[in-house]
Amino acid sequence: MQINLSNKSILLGVTGSISAYKACDLARLFVKAGASVHVVMTASAERFVSALTFEALTRNAVLTEQSESWASTLNHIDIGKLCDVFVIAPTTANTLNKLSQGIADNILTQTALAFNKPLLIAPAANTHMIEDLATLKSIKTLTSNGVHFINSQSKLLACGDIGNGALAEPQEIFHQISKVLLEEKYWKNRAVIVTGGGTREKIDEVRYVSNFSSGKMANALATALYLKGADVTLITTKEHAEIPSQIKCIDIASAKEMKKQTINSLNTTLSQKSLLKKPFLFMAAAVADFSPKSPNLGKTKKVTIGKEWNIEMTQTDDILKAVNDLGQITIGFKAEMDKENGFSSAKSLIENKNVDGVCYNLLANSSAFGTADNSIIFIKKNETIDLGRASKLDLSFKILEESQKLEQ
Repeated sequence: MQINLSNKSILLGVTGSISAYKACDLARLFVKAGASVHVVMTASAERFVSALTFEALTRNAVLTEQSESWASTLNHIDIGKLCDVFVIAPTTANTLNKLSQGIADNILTQTALAFNKPLLIAPAANTHMIEDLATLKSIKTLTSNGVHFINSQSKLLACGDIGNGALAEPQEIFHQISKVLLEEKYWKNRAVIVTGGGTREKIDEVRYVSNFSSGKMANALATALYLKGADVTLITTKEHAEIPSQIKCIDIASAKEMKKQTINSLNTTLSQKSLLKKPFLFMAAAVADFSPKSPNLGKTKKVTIGKEWNIEMTQTDDILKAVNDLGQITIGFKAEMDKENGFSSAKSLIENKNVDGVCYNLLANSSAFGTADNSIIFIKKNETIDLGRASKLDLSFKILEESQKLEQ
């Protein structure tokens, strides 16, 4: 999924850590997203990666001790004015401790001290250095001052030790910075549950009945909601490795599990006394209408079945009906192949199942599942909006824009 940051500008700080090479991958991710990337490096960082490397990646001059100029904007005051956010990745324990004390003895710390917009720090250091009492105190001080930390990982470190201190993955840093750039007041800290994928109904221990739903629309919705600042829970039957790792994911298989986890998540959310914003449920899952009545134990042998296998099916519970009076705003999803009656079938969800809005998608055939893009018509009680065809992430942002109007 490609996040669009075409109108954003990022200041990337690089310090003298062995993981400085990963900052190249991070810069590349921002450039690919359309952002303008500016880099400031300490002298120690240049021992690991050259300024020329970042200039080739970003097509912008890099600010270093030697390149600083007061005849242009390439200086520690003006470069920050060009950017929306400052991320220092990697941040050594030395730099981290300096920042907490307001020490500005190199080009990067001078730039940080002069920067008055969101600052994000992604630490990278040996376990003993990052967990030293002085460093922990500095992290606490910076956090209380509004600095956002992108936590380091526990793994085998470059020094050979195993423990906390490895730089977060560039993709995760990218997601967290994108969230800071794109979050909106309406969605920030709002509890949202998204269901996705096609449920799998067991025939026996090795076979199941399912559908062609890929779960990609739900993944895109969860990602868009995360980027807008929502507290997202994704309940899905499908793979979700490409979405931000901070999204809470609940893996399920059957319609019965989907119903249980959806109701439990809604009840847990709605029971919170500190809840200030009305929760949302985006029911994007393709829940099976029928399930085998009596799944067989073990693997069914074909020699015991014969040439025909008649499987008795029973109707599954309607999840939308089961949750329609819990108190959340609900958006249903309806995929149809019936050109004549598909729209009316989708719109009937508003009255028959008490949903607040419906995302209607007319499919040509089974090959329409799992594609990178989609087309959606957003149906409200008294209005219909054609969101057009776009990537599933771009469509998700449009869906969120229309969804928040339901509460206005």
